[in-house]
Amino acid sequence: MKILSVVGARPEFIQAAPVSRALRQRHHEVLVHTGQHYDYRMSQTFFDELGIPTPDYNLEVGSGSHARQTGEILIRMEEVMLREKPDLVIVRGDTNSTLAGALAASKLHIPVAHIEAGERSFDRRMPEEINRLVADRLADLFFCVSQKAVRHLAAEGIHTRVHWVGDVMLDAMLTNRLLARERSTALRDLGLSPRSYALVTVHRAANTDDPERLGGIARALNAVEENVIFPVHPRTRRAIESAGIQFKRHVRLIEPVGYLDMMMLEENARLIATDSGGVQREAYFLGVPCLTLRDETEWVETVEVGWNCLVGADPEKILQAWHTFAPPAERPPIFGDGHASEAIARHIDAWSTPDNAGKAF
Repeated sequence: MKILSVVGARPEFIQAAPVSRALRQRHHEVLVHTGQHYDYRMSQTFFDELGIPTPDYNLEVGSGSHARQTGEILIRMEEVMLREKPDLVIVRGDTNSTLAGALAASKLHIPVAHIEAGERSFDRRMPEEINRLVADRLADLFFCVSQKAVRHLAAEGIHTRVHWVGDVMLDAMLTNRLLARERSTALRDLGLSPRSYALVTVHRAANTDDPERLGGIARALNAVEENVIFPVHPRTRRAIESAGIQFKRHVRLIEPVGYLDMMMLEENARLIATDSGGVQREAYFLGVPCLTLRDETEWVETVEVGWNCLVGADPEKILQAWHTFAPPAERPPIFGDGHASEAIARHIDAWSTPDNAGKAF
């Protein structure tokens, strides 16, 4: 069977490696990189470090507004799908690449599988939430990270071909953790020792495009009394410069880092503060307390078990949690057992078997 897999942003690159390994044992995979993340440190470095197969296509859409970026991906993706004629299209997560891939496939009557189906923040002001909702309305196969995602789909009337497989990002972390410890020089290069710093990432449009929210986060970071390592997304750096925000010396703005270096920075941090869904989950996998710089999260399970605290962009709320947040001792396996990729491949095998064609399973 020919499967066309769509990737475009950091979490999708991380997921692609284990899923591709599992699929390519039995199927022909065509990998399409939309170019949504086009900077080397945000894109190619992940392919290099994780051993992701070289993309068969790079659509090179680059940056732009949500409408422009989605539209460009949709146009170019349709051309690839018409040329390749896949039997199944895999989209993942909640990016513009996810939305455009699902739309292009659906309009060409190609079945769609959605990895990370059913996740909800219940905030339609977030572009990512719209992408999730639309992708799930168009999908034919649903691979869920958590049981809560399964329940979300059921509440929306989606009951068939829904599978709880766990989190592919956990697969990737378990596979690459030892490699990261061997290869990464991030701590040495930055002169850091374990638990001697906090790690911060900010990239969501709700924070970067709102000077008041971005300023609130900056005021909080300037007020903490410990080293802060802040790998700065290109969009965030432009927003910081545009707003004229200045950081104190203990807040170290660095260039984006690759997957292995980021894993080591996460694993050895005392605390992580982020607006990234992927980093929230990685913090949970690694047992690092996480403050989420948003007013809601689609990864609510991490909040419910006490390892993630929603602080938004309010400086007082951030600072209070920064100094007092303490997760419990237990971290239940809410995201599976690290074998999500194999489960996805098995379900696709079953779905593709002629005897099962059209069955609701």
